[in-house]
Amino acid sequence: MAVTQAGLEGIIAAESNICFIDGDRGILSYQGFNIHTLADSATFEEVIYLLWHGSLPKQSELDALKADLVRFRPIPEQVVSFLLQSSKFAPMDVLRTAVSMLGLYDPLGRDNTIEASVEKAARLMAQTATIVTTFDRLRNSKHAVEGDPKLGFAANFLYTLTGNRPDEVMERVFDIALILHADHELNASTFAARVTAATLSDIHSAVTSAIGALKGPLHGGANEDVIRMLLEAGDESTALAHVQAMLAAKKKIPGFGHRVYHGEDPRATHLRALSEELGRRTGHLDLYLTSKKMEETIKAQKGLNANVDFYSASTYYSLGIPIDLFTPIFAVSRMSGWTAHVLEQYRNNRLIRPRADYTGKPVGQAWAPIAQR
Repeated sequence: MAVTQAGLEGIIAAESNICFIDGDRGILSYQGFNIHTLADSATFEEVIYLLWHGSLPKQSELDALKADLVRFRPIPEQVVSFLLQSSKFAPMDVLRTAVSMLGLYDPLGRDNTIEASVEKAARLMAQTATIVTTFDRLRNSKHAVEGDPKLGFAANFLYTLTGNRPDEVMERVFDIALILHADHELNASTFAARVTAATLSDIHSAVTSAIGALKGPLHGGANEDVIRMLLEAGDESTALAHVQAMLAAKKKIPGFGHRVYHGEDPRATHLRALSEELGRRTGHLDLYLTSKKMEETIKAQKGLNANVDFYSASTYYSLGIPIDLFTPIFAVSRMSGWTAHVLEQYRNNRLIRPRADYTGKPVGQAWAPIAQR
């Protein structure tokens, strides 16, 4: 008898060199590099290269990637026009459609070779960021800001979003946040991308599938729910009562627990520290203190640990990022992992075709004419 498992929990669906997770020991690594090592030492551009190629870049390779991420930043005028007309729509809906549109205008659109797909991956990395920042500027009746080729990926995102060049601390905080969200093995959106890629569809179609999965409230969006909860809870003095009321009402508290990690989410370890540091610098320390009080209470009463979404919420808010852009920024970062998995799927492809355990009516039902039904 075939083994079935709801949600495919614990089922090995693919071999991959990209990401390793040990939920019992709280380990996350990309291409063999522990996430703590990468958060402490790497830039996001180095992580992008690592995910795609399996090794850290040499200086010439890193310079070439950075140049590509600058060169590919502009988006087609047709996409800009779409963004201008879409100000009333939700950002994730706009992002999903705009990324799909990119496939129409990509100069290598019909070339699905590995070499072409690697170039498309770089274009997607750069242009996804441009879509998010341009959309926010246009919906607020502001002109789009062109990136500065002297700035790195993280700094350029914040600059083109706000119009202000971030200081070194803000740049590094956002760079680390992008690194922490870059990949997470076969989560729902990554698996969706690989299923689409396994049909040998193009990379734009694959990552559009991923964005559609990330858009679902059971996958992306938790950090948006967290920040709204924190703002509603008030300061540290009222946080405890707010948590107790949510627990008494049996409400799900966003940002806690994880399908894979049974202890501390290693990404939360870094974001907790970043939330405090940035909160002190930007006048949002109250958000960190409220978060800490909530975390302590939920850990003590429910035994649940904070996950990556919990402290990323206050971190993004302190950076001045609009709340409804939190999930699109998740997509900007995760584009590096999605494209890495798509490229890996292409290199060793087999159509993904699982079976279902049939639980319907007995086979061989008798047909009844419509007048007798």
